[in-house]
Amino acid sequence: MTARSSARSDRLNAVLLAIVAAVVALVIAVAITSVVLAVTDHNPFDTLKSMLDYGVKPTQLATTVNAATTYYLSAIAVAIAFRMNLFNIGVDGQYQLAAIVAAAFGGQFALPAGLHQVAIIVIAMLVGSFWAGIIGVLKVTRGVSEVISSIMLNFIATAIIGYLILPSHFGKQSGNDLTTKPISSSGRVGGVDIIPGSSTKVYGLVFLAVVVGIGFQLLVSRTRFGFDLRATGRSTSAAQASGVNVKRMVVVTLLISGAVAGLVNMPVLLGEAHNYSLSTPSGIGFTGIAIALLGRNNPLGIVFASLLWGFLDTSSNILQISSVPDSVVSITEGVVVLSAVIAYELVRRYALARQQRRVGRELAQQTGPADAEELQ
Repeated sequence: MTARSSARSDRLNAVLLAIVAAVVALVIAVAITSVVLAVTDHNPFDTLKSMLDYGVKPTQLATTVNAATTYYLSAIAVAIAFRMNLFNIGVDGQYQLAAIVAAAFGGQFALPAGLHQVAIIVIAMLVGSFWAGIIGVLKVTRGVSEVISSIMLNFIATAIIGYLILPSHFGKQSGNDLTTKPISSSGRVGGVDIIPGSSTKVYGLVFLAVVVGIGFQLLVSRTRFGFDLRATGRSTSAAQASGVNVKRMVVVTLLISGAVAGLVNMPVLLGEAHNYSLSTPSGIGFTGIAIALLGRNNPLGIVFASLLWGFLDTSSNILQISSVPDSVVSITEGVVVLSAVIAYELVRRYALARQQRRVGRELAQQTGPADAEELQ
C-alpha cells in the first residue's frame, strides 16, 4: 500500500469512526432519556414519537433552521478558539454587547439599503472582536487565563448593556421592557421561503452563516495562519521553536473568534426583532460551547449538531401539551454532549491502537523475519 492510499484510507476510517461515535452517542442519549421518562411515569415511545412528529412539520423545521443559525455562529466562534486550545467562554457577553451597540446604531441612523445592513453587521463584528481582544491582551501581557477573564468580561458586558439601554441613553420604555429604537426597513434583512408549506420564513442571514462556515474551513485548512493556529494548538513550545509568534496568534485568534461572536444575534436582530431589548435571548454563547464539542470543532459537524440542538428546542414545545417537563430536553442535550465526548475518546483510542498495529505490521514486513526476531 502506497503512502497516498494509506493516507486516504486513514481519512476515510476517521470519518466513518466519527459517524459511528455520533450515532452511538445519540442512541445512548435516547436510551437514558427513555429511562428518565419511564421513571417519571411517561411513556418513552409516545413522548419521543410526538416530539418527532411535531418537529418535522414544515413550520417547525423552519423554526429549527432559524434556531440552528444562531447556534451555528456561536459554535463557530467557540471552535475558532478551541482549535488553538483557547477557551473563549465570553461569547455570550461578546454577542450581547455587539447586538446592543449595532442595534443602537441601526436605530439612530438611516442609511441606504445595503449599506445600512452591512454597516450594522460590521459594527457588530468590530464590537465583538474588541471585547474578545481584551481577553487576548490580558493573556499575553499579564498571563491571565482566558477562562477567568472571559467570564469576568461577561459580567462587565451585562452591566454596560444595562447602562446603555436606559431611556437616558439608547433605550426607550416599551411596556414592561426596555428596547432600542427600531431599525428602519433599509437595515432589515427579509426572510426566505426555502421550506415549502411553512408559514415561518427562514432568516435571510442563514446564508451569512454558510459563508462563515466555509470561510472558517478555508482559513484553518488552506492558509498559513490556519497551519500556525493548528500547530500552536497542538504544541505551543514546538510552534514557537519553529518561528511562530505565539502571543500574536493568541490575540489574532481571539479577535477573529470575537468577530464571529458579534454575528450571533444578527439573524434575529435584522430578520425578526429589529431592536435590542432586555428580553433578547441570552445563553447562546454557552450553548455554542456544547455544540462545538459535539461537532468536533468541524464546520460540517457543527451544522448537524446545531440542527440537532435546534430540533430538540423546537420539538420541546409539544411536551407542554403532553404535560411532560421541559427538563427532559435539557437532560437529552446534556447526555448527548457527555455521550459524544466519551464516544469520541473511545474512537480516538481505537484509531490510535489500530494505526500502531498497522505501522508495526509494515515495519515487520520491511525488516524481515530475522530482524523482526531481533527487534522482539
